[in-house]
Amino acid sequence: MRCPFCGNDDTQVKDSRPTEDGSAIRRRRFCPACGARFTTFERVQLRELYVVKSSGQREPFDREKLLRSMRISLRKRPVDADRVDRVVNSIVRQLESSGETEIPSTQIGEMVMNHLNGIDKVAYIRYASVYRDFREASDFNQFVETLRPDTKTD
Repeated sequence: MRCPFCGNDDTQVKDSRPTEDGSAIRRRRFCPACGARFTTFERVQLRELYVVKSSGQREPFDREKLLRSMRISLRKRPVDADRVDRVVNSIVRQLESSGETEIPSTQIGEMVMNHLNGIDKVAYIRYASVYRDFREASDFNQFVETLRPDTKTD
């Protein structure tokens, strides 16, 4: 593993242990060239996944990009970071086990929205505002109206 600080190709593993959910191996590494310490994670990858954008462009699936987008939606919300990691792991497992190698970005977006809806309504609305490209305040109002339970009385 290359050192992220000095670029040395020869680093040493000082400690390895599984993550709490057992989905990865956390390795503490040491660079003998510059003395830096850093952490890497090793995960199982069942198959190479590609995301197909609405424009038709294909790009490799990036777990960190998915995690980052969820964290942005959940910023300053009372949701544990481990829970977000478990959700991302769950989405990745679902995608890998689907048998498909090319996944439409809309499918990933809907999966994230379904999970966020069950975790935190504010994060759900935040994510939807970007994913569904809200342009005006009325777009928010219409979306929030769909979340309200029916208040009809007979």
